[in-house]
Order: sequence, then C-alpha cells, then structure tokens
Amino acid sequence: MRLHLLDLLIIAAYLLLTVLIGLYYRKKARQNKDSYMLGGRTIPWYKLGLSDASDMFDISGTMWMVSLCFVYGMKSIWIPWLWPVFNQVFLMMYLSRWLRRSNASTGAEWLATRFGKTGPGVTASHQVVIAFALLSCLGFLAYGFVGLGKFIEIFVPWELVRDYVPFAVAPQYVPHVYGIVFTLFAMFYSIIGGMHSIVLGDMIKYAIMTAACFSIAIIAYIQLQSKQLAVPEGWFNPFFGWRLGLDWSRLIPEVNSKIASDGYSLFGLFFMMMAFKGVFASLAGPAPNYDMQKILSTRSPEEASKMSGFVSIILLPIRYSLIIGLTVLGLLYYRQMNLTDSAGSIDFERILPVAINNFLPTGLVGLVLTGLLGAFMGTFSGTVNAAQAYIVNDIYLKYLNPSATTRQIISLNYVVGILVVAVGVLLGFFAKDVNSVLQFIVSALYGGYIASNVLKWHWWRFNATGFFWGMLVGIVAAMLFGFFIPAGNLLYFFPLLFAISLAGSVVGSYATPPTDAAVLTEFYRTVRPWGFWGPVHAQVVAEDPTFQPNRNFRLNMFNVVLGIIAQLCLTILPMYLILMQQLPLLITVGILAVVVIILKKTWWNRLSAY
Repeated sequence: MRLHLLDLLIIAAYLLLTVLIGLYYRKKARQNKDSYMLGGRTIPWYKLGLSDASDMFDISGTMWMVSLCFVYGMKSIWIPWLWPVFNQVFLMMYLSRWLRRSNASTGAEWLATRFGKTGPGVTASHQVVIAFALLSCLGFLAYGFVGLGKFIEIFVPWELVRDYVPFAVAPQYVPHVYGIVFTLFAMFYSIIGGMHSIVLGDMIKYAIMTAACFSIAIIAYIQLQSKQLAVPEGWFNPFFGWRLGLDWSRLIPEVNSKIASDGYSLFGLFFMMMAFKGVFASLAGPAPNYDMQKILSTRSPEEASKMSGFVSIILLPIRYSLIIGLTVLGLLYYRQMNLTDSAGSIDFERILPVAINNFLPTGLVGLVLTGLLGAFMGTFSGTVNAAQAYIVNDIYLKYLNPSATTRQIISLNYVVGILVVAVGVLLGFFAKDVNSVLQFIVSALYGGYIASNVLKWHWWRFNATGFFWGMLVGIVAAMLFGFFIPAGNLLYFFPLLFAISLAGSVVGSYATPPTDAAVLTEFYRTVRPWGFWGPVHAQVVAEDPTFQPNRNFRLNMFNVVLGIIAQLCLTILPMYLILMQQLPLLITVGILAVVVIILKKTWWNRLSAY
C-alpha cells in the first residue's frame, strides 16, 4: 500500500465533508417533496450542469475508458458512443427544452402530460416506465459498486486488513467488501440532504477532480518528453476502415486477446451498429435516471438546454486529460505494472488504479483518490435520488397514500434510499466486471427502451397502450438477450431488439383508441414537438389560428451535427495536447472555433425563439 498519512488525511477530510454537507442540507431538504427531489427548482443551470457532468465522471466508466485508450488509442474516442455520449447534444439542442416544459417531477409523472391520467393503458404505461427506471438505476448502482471495489483493492490489499475483519472473505468478493464501506458514505449524504447536498457535493468533487486530472496530465507530459510510446501502427490515428487494423502481437500480445473478446475487430461494422443505435437512443430523450432529474430540476426550458450543453464543455476536456495521462503512464511502464486480478488473468481495467498507485507522488495520490471516490459517490447518490423519486412519487404518492404529509414523504425517502442501495449492492455481487454490466445496460436494457420513447415525442397516434407493450416486450426481450448472448455481442442484436419493441409499440397503439384529443392538443401546444402531428396540429390551429408549429427540425438536426463535431473535438483535444501532436491539435482547435461561432448564431441566440 502506497497511501501515506497525507493521502489518508485528504480522503478522510473529504468523507467527513460529505457527512457535514448532508447534515447541513437536512433541514432544507425536508421542506417539501420538490425541495428534496428537485432542489425546489431554484438551482442555477450552470450548477446543475456541473453536478450532472460530475455525476458522469465515475470510477467505473473512467477505468473502462482508460483501458480503451490503452488498447485502441485515438480510435477509443468513438467507443463511448455505446452510451451514446452524443445524447447530450440532442438534449442540448432541443430535447431538454421539450422535457422541462412539462413541469413534471419524474419520467413517469411526465407520461400524464403525454397520455393523460386516465384511459386504456395509462396505468400500465406508468408502471412499466417505473419498472424500467428501477432496473436502470439498480444496474447503474451495481456498475458503480463493482468499479469502486476493484479500484480500492489496488490501494488497500486485503492482506493488510483481513486480520481486523471478524469474518472470512473469498478472494473474488474482496472488492465488494470495500465497495460496501464507501457506499455507506454516499448513501448517507444523498439520503439525508437530497438534491441540494448532491449538487454541492458534486461541485466540490469537480474542483478536486480538475486539479487531479491536470496534475496527472502534466506528469505524463513531462515523462513523455524523454521517452517514446511503444504502440502499433495506427494507434495515433482516430480514423479507421472496415477492420480495426491494430496489431499488438509484437508489443503486448495480450492486448489482441482483449480486442477479440471485446468484439471490436470489425470496427467498421461495430461503428455502424453503434451509430445506428445511438441516434435512436438520443431521439428517445434522457433515460429515467439522474440526468433526467437534473433537467427537471432546472428553472426554465431555456436553462435546461444550457445545462445539457454545459455538461460536455466542462466534462470532456477534464476527463480525457486524466484518461490520456494515465494511458501514457500505463504504456510507458507496462512491464513494471501488475495487472493480474485475483483470478490470475490480466485485467486492463486495473491500469487506472495501478498507475495511480505506482507513479504519482504523495499528496497527489490522496487528491486523485478523493476525486475518484467523490466521482463514485456523486454518481451513486444521483442514481439513488432518481430511484427514490420513482418509488416515492410514482408508487407511494400515486397509489398508496396520495395525502401523505411532508414528514411521511421524507421519512419514506430515507427508507427507500436504504433499500435501493442494499439491492444495488446485492446485484453488484453477481456482476462479473465493469464491462459486462455496462454492455448489458447500454446494449440490452436500453435497446428495449428506445422504440417507445422515440415514438412518444414524434407520433401523435402512439398511445399509452402502445407505450406499455413496446416497453414490456422490449424489456423482456432485452433480459432474454442478456441472459443468452455474450455481453460483447449484444450490440449486434440491437436491430432485432429494436424491431421487436417497435412492433409491440405499433400493434399496441392500433389495438386501442387514440389518446384523448384534449390531452394531445395540450401536450402539442405546451411542448411544441416536431414530427408526425398533423391531425393534432389541425385541431390546435382550429382553436387558435395564431398558433405557430415548431418548424425547427432542419435547424435542430444541423445543430446536432455541429454539436457532435464539437464534442469529438473537446474529447480529442487534450489527447493531442499531451501526446504533442501539433498539427492535429491546431486543426482540432480550428474546427472547434468555427463550430462554436456558428452555434452561437444558430443555437444560443435562438434559445428563447424555439
């Protein structure tokens, strides 16, 4: 263990601070339901954006991205499209505004604005989105829990603490024990202080992470001055052909096995499937998790768009400074690093913690660990908050006790938060590794979510019954696919999964009457979506001849393309900077500057116009 007293004091100070934050906001969070779950919708967009970006800066995802950068080099910038990361661009350009205009508290509550509060399928649609939200939240809790445990195990070997633990632990469950300890801190401040404490905790964590990321990037840059990276041809090139074209056999043969197990050898096919899925996933809008809760917490639709745009700007350059810095250290000192896990196999997800443990000075180790622990706690607490909102707001208050007092609501939030964490931790015990959980969430579970949630924005005839059957068929198919198909191959089955869910959506919609006309006209008038809304538009214009439809489809899509280009530039810019690739760096900066100037005119200046 390389942790020194200074490192331990920094970590302890941060953990104590999280407890104090929870206690400080306890009284404010208990004022009412909105104050607890949404911060009373009084938090400025830039604070919520920073908090949202901070929640996305998690240990598990960062470990995964460092391993990707090590193996795939510059081509690794495309692989996070699995999420897809560019969904933030769709949110920024128009979808966050559409969502925030509803004034709902959760995704399930939002359904009432689209399908009404009564009618065929309304209750079923409400219940199925709650089921998906909880499955999604629990999946992300397990994902974060697994990554945290693997991370801590590097710094605190079990041999040093097992004599002080009053029970025996099998080697494969050592990371889970560590995960439980730090999960308790995340659980405390998020459950006690609600959204206010989550946002403040995220802001503090972001400041720590920024300092840590730049420090690691500077160390890597200095180390690289006198050394060269031993990487295969094509590693520095972000572009690709039908095949990946990276051959590590003469350098690190084990990397070729990693590429084969990931299923990315036919990179062109992988990219097409990823982009196909990503566009539809983005059109569906935010999934019912912490990202949606932050959008619903903003003060206005315009601020919702600003918040979503701010996320990429403050997240990507900082995060990829850390990723490329640790990748450089990993490549330079690979032979001195022990990447063997407890089962005896090489685990490239260990590059991040091993590099930190071996190549950073005292004090900086504590700072980086504090930031990454805070990253886990921020993601974990935001996800817990979202799960609480669905259980308390959409189950308890809707079906069990609509007249509950504020005290009852807050008390139940405490109980629900503890139960959600317990179930998420339990699921973490059954997860093989970070990548397997990630692949299931993004390739299988979200595959069942997409079709219904694209149609709800863009097709007037889509109704609550169609939503229910599309979601139900999609989720069941996703679960079956995830059980029988290896995690690395799930993406290639997305078109089939999407078609199954789409068929359920269309058949379910035409099997029952359309949504009540009053609900549709109110939704169309308030949210003002573009798409296939012809009959509803005609009715709204008949009632109000001055009504103007949303004609911004082409402009929104133009801005989306520009936004994705800008997002890629923000991702690769710190990589070119640390690797001293001068010409690509200048080209990237030039492209980014042009895109920003155009978006200032086509997006920022027009926020209030559409």
